[in-house]
Amino acid sequence: LKVRVVRSSPPSSQFKATFQESYQVYKRYQMVVHKDPPDKPTINQVRLVPVSFEDPQFKSSFNQSATLFAKYQMSVHKDTPSDCGENEFTRFLCDSPLEVREHAPNGPECGYGSFHQQYWLDGKIIAVGVIDILPYCVSSVYLYYDPDFSFLSLGVYSALR
Repeated sequence: LKVRVVRSSPPSSQFKATFQESYQVYKRYQMVVHKDPPDKPTINQVRLVPVSFEDPQFKSSFNQSATLFAKYQMSVHKDTPSDCGENEFTRFLCDSPLEVREHAPNGPECGYGSFHQQYWLDGKIIAVGVIDILPYCVSSVYLYYDPDFSFLSLGVYSALR
């Protein structure tokens, strides 16, 4: 048995060279141990959307995200409908004190700021990870998901991703 510590951030050459193999081990583990289906959301089904009402993707997915948030809050946290309306959703997960800095020198392509990491399956959002991308870290603010897809362990998947 040989054990290696491979730097993942920033990705080392060893990390890049073994990424696909590591991913396949992870995927097999998830399917065997956690009974995940092979069609669990992939990187192609995840969208990083800036939290801005001026962003077309954010605007076009807002109602679906807000509806999913309410469903999650009522099912998982037993909130009442009045506790998780659009105003509460906007205040809690859309209003951010962070200033968006796009194209910062040496920064990520998407820029810094608050984002909704949307997980799509068959044309609908099944989970949203609210994250802040900052110069030295990514902060997971909140995650909500469709309770009908709880068998996918989307919270674990999101944290690993």
